[in-house]
Amino acid sequence: MAENVEELTISYEEDGQLLRKELDKHVLSKGSWTTIMFLYQDLDRKSGEFGPAKISIRRFQKREGVYLPRSKFEISSAAQARAIQSQIGNWFPPEE
Repeated sequence: MAENVEELTISYEEDGQLLRKELDKHVLSKGSWTTIMFLYQDLDRKSGEFGPAKISIRRFQKREGVYLPRSKFEISSAAQARAIQSQIGNWFPPEE
């Protein structure tokens, strides 16, 4: 279990093989409730290659000194990410 935000990761190994590779992370908020956006790739077990980049937004709660996962939202494709980006731009246009 992670005791600080820097230790939180989305990378995942099973039997010594990396199945989910974290490419980047961005902390959106810190505190007793922390929100982190991860950029990652999953391994395609058939081809042995990592697939396209995906995004996961995850919330963690710090209890008794450790961060516990509480919720997550997966953005599964570049098209979905662009649609979300576009709508957020509509709701919150750039400030002039």
